[in-house]
Amino acid sequence: MTPQSVVTIGQQALTVMLLLAAPMLLTSLVVGLTISVLQAATQINEMTLSFIPKLIGTLAALIIAGPWMLTFFVDYLRRLFESIPGSIG
Repeated sequence: MTPQSVVTIGQQALTVMLLLAAPMLLTSLVVGLTISVLQAATQINEMTLSFIPKLIGTLAALIIAGPWMLTFFVDYLRRLFESIPGSIG
């Protein structure tokens, strides 16, 4: 196993991590920004007001993107496990 293959595996792992976290993080970002704009427009200065919409949005994103996330992660793990014999020998 060469240092280049270790770096490649690490880069692939980081890419998978970012792709799996992106739907929930982007949904939370959009909902938080929308709530912040509404709070600024109505001059409501309540910090906890955005918590429940963010939670609901993140849950909806997880329900919608969950099957894709699961198949993407399982495919990555399958490729990783299949590459173990080639990496060792």
